[in-house]
Amino acid sequence: MRLIAPLWAGAASLAAPGLRLMLRRRAARGKEIAARLPEREGIDPTPRPPGRLLWLHAASVGESQSILPVIAELVRDPGLTILLTTGTVTSARLLANHLPSFGENRVLHRFVPLDVPAWAARFLDHWQPDAAAFVESELWPNLLAACSTRHIPAMLVNARMSARSLRAWQRAPGFAHHVLGSFARIHPQSAADADRLRRLGATAIDPPGNLKLAAAPLAADPAALAELHGIIGPRPVWLAASTHPGEEAAAAAIHHALAPAHPGLLTIIAPRHPERGAALATALAAPRRAAGDPPPLGGIWIADTMGELGLLYRLAPIVFVGRSLVDQGARGGQNPLEPARLGCAIATGPHTANFADTVERLSKAGALTIVPDQAALMAWVAAMLADPAARNTAAQAAIAAAIAAANGDAALPARVAAALRAMLSP
Repeated sequence: MRLIAPLWAGAASLAAPGLRLMLRRRAARGKEIAARLPEREGIDPTPRPPGRLLWLHAASVGESQSILPVIAELVRDPGLTILLTTGTVTSARLLANHLPSFGENRVLHRFVPLDVPAWAARFLDHWQPDAAAFVESELWPNLLAACSTRHIPAMLVNARMSARSLRAWQRAPGFAHHVLGSFARIHPQSAADADRLRRLGATAIDPPGNLKLAAAPLAADPAALAELHGIIGPRPVWLAASTHPGEEAAAAAIHHALAPAHPGLLTIIAPRHPERGAALATALAAPRRAAGDPPPLGGIWIADTMGELGLLYRLAPIVFVGRSLVDQGARGGQNPLEPARLGCAIATGPHTANFADTVERLSKAGALTIVPDQAALMAWVAAMLADPAARNTAAQAAIAAAIAAANGDAALPARVAAALRAMLSP
C-alpha cells in the first residue's frame, strides 16, 4: 500500500494533460458537455450554498435512479443542500428532469472531477462538503484520500463487489484495505457483497439491502402513452431495452425472422446510450423517436430518447433487457426489476454480473428467462408472441417478484438517509 497509493496519485497527476485531451475528444463525440468540461477538473464558479452540504456521487443512470428515494428522505431537512455528482451525459439529462421536484436549489448536479489529486483537491476546497457518499462501486483513491485529509466522513452506499472484482482487488490487498478504510460506513447490497468487502478488510459494515429493489416503478407521460397506444393498436410488439453494440443487430435479425409469422410486428430498440440512435437508424433503415418519427406500421423503431423506459415498458409486454447478450465482463447486465414492476415478460442474456442477485431472484420466481444466445432469444420471443397465456403467466410472476423484493427493502431509503444524517452530525 505504501507504494501503490503514491504511485496511483503520481500517475494520475502525470496523466492530467492526456486526460484533458481525452475529455475534449469525448465532448466532440457527445459523451461530455463541452461547456461543463471545467467541472471535470474541479473548476466551478458557482458559490457554495450556506449551511450543511452533503456530497453524493453516483456514476451513471442506474446509480442515480437508485439514490433518488434516499434524496427524497434527505430533503426533508430544510437546512441541508445536496451536491449530486455523476460522470455521464445521460445521467445529467435524466436528473435534469427529476431534481426540480425536490425544490429549488435543494439538489445541485455537477459532473464529478476525474481522479487527479489537484482536481479532487480543488473540487473539495470549493464545495467543502460536511460528508460524502459514493454509490455502489465508485472507489476513487485520490478523491477518497482528499476526503480523509480534510476529515470529511465518507460512506459507501449500496456497495457492490462482484467475485471478479474481489479477485482483482486481492492482487493488492494492502491497497484495497487502504481504500476501503477510507469509509466511515459501508452499506452493502447483499450478504455476499458484505462478505467480499470484509475479505478485503472493510469494517463498519451496515446490514445489507439493495436500493434498486426499493425503487418505485419508472414513470411515463400519460399523454405520450395514450398517443403511442393509439398508433400501435393491437399489433404484436416487443422491446430490446438498454441495448449495447451487437445486441441491436441481433434484435433486427430476430425481427426479420419472425415478422412473416406475425403481421405488423413492431420491434422497438432502445439503446442504452441514446446518442447512438442516429447511427443505428441509418444502419437498420429504421425511424427514430428522437427525430420525431412515430412507430412504423410494421418494422423496427429506434427509441433513442432519455428517461422513457417507463413509457416503453408499458407499450411492450415482451422485453429483452440488454447489456447481457454480448460479454461485458464484470459490467454485464441492466436492471430487470424495472420491467418486472410493470408486468412485462422478461428475458436477459447470460452476462448479468451487475445484477446477479436480482436475476437469480426473478429467475427462481419464474419471472425471467435467461437465454444463452441470439437463437435462444429468438425462440423465446417467438414463444411469447405465440402464447399470450404463457406471456401473462410470466408477467404476473414478474409483478409478484417485484412486490416481494420491494417489501423486503421498503424502509431502506429511510435507513440509508438516517445513516447519512448521522455522519453530518457535529
